[in-house]
Amino acid sequence: MNENKFNYTYKAPTESERREIDSIRRQYEPATPQEQGLARLRALDSRVKGIPQAVSLILGVLGLLIFGLGLTCILEWDLLALGIILMLVGIPPMVAAYPTHNKLLKKLKAKHSKEILELSEFLLKSDE
Repeated sequence: MNENKFNYTYKAPTESERREIDSIRRQYEPATPQEQGLARLRALDSRVKGIPQAVSLILGVLGLLIFGLGLTCILEWDLLALGIILMLVGIPPMVAAYPTHNKLLKKLKAKHSKEILELSEFLLKSDE
């Protein structure tokens, strides 16, 4: 047997392995100003739309639960007066949910519109 013999084996990554390696690598590369701007734009848009939606959902569900408790008092427990009172207490939050959503959305759009417009203008110009 020849001890001076050199053996070398090379195996190139497959195409799917290359895509996976590339996607992992991209996560650790520093973000470009465009990527940072796009991330900030998405965060602002999410905040402007998400806060009013969350508040209106909480109001609507809370009102619905109180209203449902009132119905339960009337139908299951024969507590007519308490049931009517609870139903009347549950109606205003349900009714207020939609106008609250619109008012908060309008307020947050006005608050963040300048920054959103500047960021979107920057991102659109950087593509050219």
